[in-house]
Amino acid sequence: MAGKTVRMALRTKMNGPASGTVLKRRNAVKKLYEKKPVLFAVLFIVFYCAVTIPIRGEFGDGSIQSLIGLSVVSLAIAAVCSAIPLWKKLGVAARAQNARLCLYFIPMFILATGNVWGGFHLNYTGAALWYAIGSMALVGFVEEMIFRGFLFRALLKKDGPKVAVIVSAVTFGIGHIVNLLAGMATLENLLTIVFAIAWGFVFTMVYYKSGSLLICIIVHAVVDILSMVARETLWSSALYIGATIVIGAVYCLWLKRLPSAFPGREKAGAAQPEESAEQ
Repeated sequence: MAGKTVRMALRTKMNGPASGTVLKRRNAVKKLYEKKPVLFAVLFIVFYCAVTIPIRGEFGDGSIQSLIGLSVVSLAIAAVCSAIPLWKKLGVAARAQNARLCLYFIPMFILATGNVWGGFHLNYTGAALWYAIGSMALVGFVEEMIFRGFLFRALLKKDGPKVAVIVSAVTFGIGHIVNLLAGMATLENLLTIVFAIAWGFVFTMVYYKSGSLLICIIVHAVVDILSMVARETLWSSALYIGATIVIGAVYCLWLKRLPSAFPGREKAGAAQPEESAEQ
């Protein structure tokens, strides 16, 4: 009898005001994602920029502050994706479809090595190097989740593939204006925005045709991590930017011919069945 009373007390405590508050917040986030997914994505973009702009401007990528800030953003994304849940729905760990038709993603893998075409050079040393590597790995996760997982999928359902691909890719590129706002307004960073738009199209098309966000996260992280150990020269940077634009464009045109990994969203404005949040 005493054991039963204790269990009832514990259950009452777990279902108390605190639990009810958490449930209300979870439902509010879920409702925002389901009813206004584009706004949901934009809010995460604003949150990401609000955290990273001041940190990068003040401390740089090779700082514990950078790693902590990106960890906070990553944990917020993970919490939301677990609460709604979204991991499976967004294909975060999904096996890539159409891999053979996507040429086993070889063009993307080749471009991923471009930062070290000019050789290797440690931009940071000691603990700072590990902070930078950790930060860049998290950037790959955060940006793919936001720009592909949240924004692209929201626009794909609302406006169709053409608008979704273009807006996701261009917004991703423009999002790199964070470098300019962080006090690094140079011609190199202006070219980096163009370079990032090209990568945005590649990542978006690969995700759209393969259904796997994981491969985009991994490649994105590799690109950013290699930038921390790259010897940048004028010719290697120009070669990499030019190759990314040309090879990326050709690869995207190839991918355009392939079937989508997200059936039922091919026609803009078409009524779509509601997807279960439990998928």
